Formats: sequence, structure tokens, C-alpha cells
Amino acid sequence: MYILVTNDDGIDSAGIHALVQAMRRIGDVVVVAPDRQQSAVGHALTVASPLRATPFHRDGEVFGYAINGTPADCVKLGVSTLLERRPDIVVSGINHGSNTSVNAIYSGTVSAATEGTLMGIPSMAVSLATFDHSADMSLAAEVAFQIASRLMDMGLPPGTLLNVNVPPVPREEFRGIRVTRQGHNAWDDGYDVRIDPQGRPYYWLTGEFTTVRELPDGDDHVVKNGYAAITPIHYELTNFAVLESLRSHPVLSEICVRDSNEGQA
Repeated sequence: MYILVTNDDGIDSAGIHALVQAMRRIGDVVVVAPDRQQSAVGHALTVASPLRATPFHRDGEVFGYAINGTPADCVKLGVSTLLERRPDIVVSGINHGSNTSVNAIYSGTVSAATEGTLMGIPSMAVSLATFDHSADMSLAAEVAFQIASRLMDMGLPPGTLLNVNVPPVPREEFRGIRVTRQGHNAWDDGYDVRIDPQGRPYYWLTGEFTTVRELPDGDDHVVKNGYAAITPIHYELTNFAVLESLRSHPVLSEICVRDSNEGQA
């Protein structure tokens, strides 16, 4: 296989290095990743300034391309322009920090895999649920290998990617891999207000990850209990449960034209 590897922690992170080593057991690997930290940038694309692709060396060899843009930029630029051929799969990670529950919305790691899916390529994101940058990546790399080696045979429908989260536990405490749903936890956010040396206020995002609803088959619950979670997610945002009721809602009946084909799809 020809595998595109990317991330949002930057091309020099420990996570992407561990992931590359794991993916080389499957096939030929090409790396296109941000040249700096790009966590929580979501699916942003760079449109107001040019992108540059700089060869990045590691251990005296070319490791890949460092891009002065977002994770989604890396996949789009890589597939459309930089790579010698279209990759068979896109694997994004290994991210420092959990991308369970609502975190998947903000994650640059998940968004890079989403961009691969948008381009019609089987894609997955991998995260290790700890912010400890000295954490052992070997378990997450092994889980990534086990799943990525089977990704093309899963027959995922168009628009669907796999969001994989791995617990930060020793191998002897690892309980296995489970298929899960996205959890219902969320951030209780706030801003720490501080004063700079010139007396001007600035604001630093802070918050606590809280349980909104405990789901036994939710990704965050499963990871907390020592399992790796595989969650199939997609970018279809339509709330179909509300669609029909909104079409016939009296508040909108005077301003919306009802299409004769509505409801026939």
C-alpha cells in the first residue's frame, strides 16, 4: 500500500514518528504534516496566504514534507499536488491527547482524516489519551497498525472515517479494542484573564472535561476503562430527525416554499 501519514502536533512530534514506523510494516509511507503545532484548528484551510512544502529530515534522511499550514491543508496539498500517486489510505496521528466525544469536532488530527475521506480515500485518525509528551507511543502504534492493515477491507461507506483513541496504559493492562459510538462528554470552558507587562489584559482558554451523559458504549467511557475505541464518524451534518418537522413548522410555513420532491429521497 501507499500510505499518507499526517498529524496536527507537527512533523517533529514523537507521535508521527511512531506512526510512520508502524505504517512501514504495511507499505510505502509518505509524510506530509504541519511544520509546527496545529492542535484544535479543526478543518481550517489556508486561503489568504501561500503554502510552502519544505523537505524535512530525520536521522539524516528525508522524512517527509513540512507544510506551513493546517492538517487539512497537508492532506489536500499532498494528494492533489505533492505525491507521486494517489495514496491508498490516509492515517493521521498519533495525537497527544484524547479525541473522544466533542473533541473530535475541534481536532486537527481528525480533520486531516476527514479531508482524506472527502477526497474519497479510506482514512483514520489515531490518538493517545494523554497530554504527557514523554508517554510511550508503542501501544497506540500497534493498535494503529492492526486497524490500518484492515482498513481497505472494511468496506466503509463514502464519507465515513475511523476515529481511534487508545488509553495511556501499560500493555499488560490493555483490555483490547472495541467499536464504539461518539461519547456525550463536553468541555466546561472559560478564560483565564491575565495582564501583560504593558498593563493590557489577555485571555487564555481553560476548562474542565465533564460528563454530560455516561454512555457504556461511548468512546470516552471505553478508553477510560482501558480499551482502545474505534468510532466510525462522518461529516454529514443534517439533523434528519428534525428535517421533516421543520419543513412543516408553522413558524416557517409563510416564508418557505415546499418542494414537491421533498421527502421522496
